[in-house]
Amino acid sequence: MRCPFCNYEDTRVIDSRPSEGKKRRRRECPKCGKRFTTYEVVEKPQLMVYKRDGSFEPFDRQKLIKGIQNAIKKRPVSVDDMKNLVDDIENAFANKMQTETTTSEIGDMVLMGLKKLDHVAYVRFASVYKDFSDVDSFIQIITELSDKKK
Repeated sequence: MRCPFCNYEDTRVIDSRPSEGKKRRRRECPKCGKRFTTYEVVEKPQLMVYKRDGSFEPFDRQKLIKGIQNAIKKRPVSVDDMKNLVDDIENAFANKMQTETTTSEIGDMVLMGLKKLDHVAYVRFASVYKDFSDVDSFIQIITELSDKKK
């Protein structure tokens, strides 16, 4: 890391700690003796989502959160659980260094997560995501859940 004061090439880290999803590092220049702070952030590759209509758009975390919030409304699922689910989905793509995905792949991951958190939220999300058009679709998914519970 280059010193911002004297432009010396090699600075040393005095202190390092996490701070709001970043690494805060306190550094000192051995040449001029001045101290400064840097913040390091993990850079994730931009994830592009292939939509059903054939278009591409950047992954929108807030859009996903809004869809999950609609499913968990008035359910005993905490905001932290919901944010952890979204984090897990984002991290799964980042860990694979995947830059493109489909809405169906994201939707399936949300369904798997909601199935573990709350069955009612799972059915709500599935009804919108899978575009249920009749009562039989609801009955089928509820039957699958109750069969797996037994």
